[in-house]
Amino acid sequence: MSQTHPESRSKHRPEQKAEHNASYMADKLCKGFIYHDRRERQKAVEAFAAVDRLQFAHLDDADARAAAVGYVDALWIKDEIEERCRVDGKLDPDKLAAADWSEMEAAFERRAEAAGIDPRYAELTTNAWIEHKVGGDYWTPMMHAQMLELRAALQDPSYPDKPRHGQGGFGPEPARYALGNELHDTRQWEQAREVMKPYFRRILDEHTD
Repeated sequence: MSQTHPESRSKHRPEQKAEHNASYMADKLCKGFIYHDRRERQKAVEAFAAVDRLQFAHLDDADARAAAVGYVDALWIKDEIEERCRVDGKLDPDKLAAADWSEMEAAFERRAEAAGIDPRYAELTTNAWIEHKVGGDYWTPMMHAQMLELRAALQDPSYPDKPRHGQGGFGPEPARYALGNELHDTRQWEQAREVMKPYFRRILDEHTD
């Protein structure tokens, strides 16, 4: 499913525009991962940059693009490390666990610096990807990292700011992101898009408040 650029709907009412933009962002996010899977680096950069320009409204275009490039760099470095950790064509968990992932973490650090994300994001996201590949608990560091990214996107360091008891957890949007990753793994792209729409709508609604 292809989405038109948000500017093409600029005459619509604010609520309709926000809904369209959230759908556009979810579509571009999924396309970024699809282009990564296809090894189409430049298209991946453009897709992730389209998302970052809208979710990080406090950034200028150059910094938003730099954040996206940092993310894509990390994905490509991840792939290079994985290729070195294959035995008989299959990923070897022991080799993956022992590999040097510092170059990938450095790429995530560049993303964090460009977007103004808490520096812990880089280590958490690196650990999430390692655990994802070795079959461990990747969702906890992933949700923690996304909470930090959301705080930057929302410009709200108190997120998720739960109003009642039950203060544990990272908020509903990071949980959606982790579910989106599971749907990516199972190639259920339409469901992944639907799951991520409210994630981006939460950000856009904050921008218009």
